[in-house]
Amino acid sequence: MNSQLSKIISVVSGIIGLVAVYFLVRIVMAGDESIIASPDLQASYVTPYISFAKWILIITAVLAVVFSLWNLIKHPKMLVKTLVSLGALAVLLIIAYMLADGGAVTDMTGKVLPEGEAGPVSKWVSTGIWYSVILGGIGLLFFVWDFIKSLVKG
Repeated sequence: MNSQLSKIISVVSGIIGLVAVYFLVRIVMAGDESIIASPDLQASYVTPYISFAKWILIITAVLAVVFSLWNLIKHPKMLVKTLVSLGALAVLLIIAYMLADGGAVTDMTGKVLPEGEAGPVSKWVSTGIWYSVILGGIGLLFFVWDFIKSLVKG
């Protein structure tokens, strides 16, 4: 990255940080109790801070996606690797979905918890848990493999 662009990014980051600190100082000076007690203070102190943070998050996410796609378009070999990786993740998601149970969520006495009825939401929550377990297991295997490999090289 050239130094001119680096300086611009540093200045923009600094300005964003200063604006965020300004909002934070306003909230801290107003105090928790007074903000909680007064909806007007919430609207004038907290809402702009949340809006600012939301817009920074949206802008950052859009920039990350746009520059990632641009980089993939510029380097077609990376695009192929990315598509293969996404395909592997999709296969793991399908496996997790097949392992998932869509049944009702119960407590230890067997009663169905509130909002824990059987259905698609329960199925997708279970899928997410299984997906995390599968990816965590793969990560652990690679960690152990790398550890053993480093011991053998020793």
